[in-house]
Amino acid sequence: MFLWLGLSISGTAADLKSRIDELVAKTPALGSAFVGLHVVSLPSGRVLYERSQDRLFTPASNMKLFTTALALMKLGPQYRFKTQIGADTAIDADGTLATDLVLVGGGDPTLSGREYPYQYHPGSQAGTSYSFRAVEELADQLVARGLRRIDGDIVGDDRRYVWEPRSDGWSTGDALWEYGAPVSAMILNDNSFAVTIRPAAHAGDLAHIALSPNFEYFSIDNRVRTTAGGMRKVGFDRSADGRQLHIAGVIPAGGGGMAELLAVDDPAMYAAEVLRDALERRGIVIHGTAIARHRFSDEQADSTEPATLRVVLAEKSSPPLSEILRVVDKVSQNLHAEVMLREVGLMAGRSGSGEGGLAEMREFLTSAGISKETYRFTDGSGLSRGTLVTPAAITKLLAYMYKSSNRDVWMSLLPIAGVDGTLATRFEDHPEAQAIRAKTGSLSHIRAMSGYAETSRYGPVAFSFLVNNFAAPTLEIRRFLDQIALALLQ
Repeated sequence: MFLWLGLSISGTAADLKSRIDELVAKTPALGSAFVGLHVVSLPSGRVLYERSQDRLFTPASNMKLFTTALALMKLGPQYRFKTQIGADTAIDADGTLATDLVLVGGGDPTLSGREYPYQYHPGSQAGTSYSFRAVEELADQLVARGLRRIDGDIVGDDRRYVWEPRSDGWSTGDALWEYGAPVSAMILNDNSFAVTIRPAAHAGDLAHIALSPNFEYFSIDNRVRTTAGGMRKVGFDRSADGRQLHIAGVIPAGGGGMAELLAVDDPAMYAAEVLRDALERRGIVIHGTAIARHRFSDEQADSTEPATLRVVLAEKSSPPLSEILRVVDKVSQNLHAEVMLREVGLMAGRSGSGEGGLAEMREFLTSAGISKETYRFTDGSGLSRGTLVTPAAITKLLAYMYKSSNRDVWMSLLPIAGVDGTLATRFEDHPEAQAIRAKTGSLSHIRAMSGYAETSRYGPVAFSFLVNNFAAPTLEIRRFLDQIALALLQ
């Protein structure tokens, strides 16, 4: 629990202003960058520092503060997602299913090897852990129901949400990588996989490539050659149909390997293939093939509406929403944030689309006293450079959530400086920084950090630090943001 120490503010805001102004003046790395800073006392609402606080900035992953706040307040901390497998008819006495077997994506982002409740593990890549354990459990349920044969297809159905794999403002180049994985109601392993490349024993030979999970969904065109020396240089590309992965370049012999996290092309198809494989390994005979079903718009025919199973044969529920949101903010998981936006819209009676979620976001922010002129949102994760917000709007959201009935849960979502999440490796040699809980944000030439600090002089404060369009090394900007945060504690 984040407690206010109850100390007076007195007239020391001027001291804080002098310290921050000095840090800004002594940081040449800022150059011609745009810098927005806002610090507010939570007990009194008094502004302790402001600089370009009403200017619109690209917040990067600070956008997740808005999305996770929306989901927490609208869905509640105990909300759960559900994944089901079923059909139009029951399994007959001989164990035969005469129709398609349908895997219905329920928006659950926890179908992976990720650990819940969240635990920080040094060196992990964004907390990603690959496993088909959830699918294996569902397959075991089907076998326990007596399934022995399927005369229809294995269907991956993600029609709970409109099929819009990339939000507005996302670059087409983002689609190749894990951080830009397609948004879908069907989510296995964050809709991503890992590619590991290791040099061969001899120069001139093709490098060794392995996938995790080790599943033959992709056709891999390996053109990575092992060299006697030199620099490693490897590029990735994916075919238009998404099922062929091209990897080319060079990797020196005797050196260490490399790993990259890439996105799958069609999560519903991928999940159907994974389920089909799991069933076949259990001896179930399948006469059909794996297919995907999507919902492309709200105006299409009834056949595109989200699936309603007549017979449920297997199901799995997610951990409570509070545990999922903790991963979103601690790890800064883009796909999970986008799912939250769509789920809120769907449960409010709107379409399961990005725009439906953003419409709910606008209503929520209005109720929180945040003016529409202070933001322009185009996605839920902050990957879009079209998403804009002012530092003052961020601190207003932080103040609103601090006073909400969900305050304790909300505070638990944020990374703790020097301890976990995206702040785990920052603030070295500053144990006092554990009084800071904040969400980070990063895109090319953009860095952000917004959250709370428990200060001895001002009590609890909300702050938002946004830097856009810098040309200096990223490390220098990060150091600047950390120094300002530490200044709040002095």
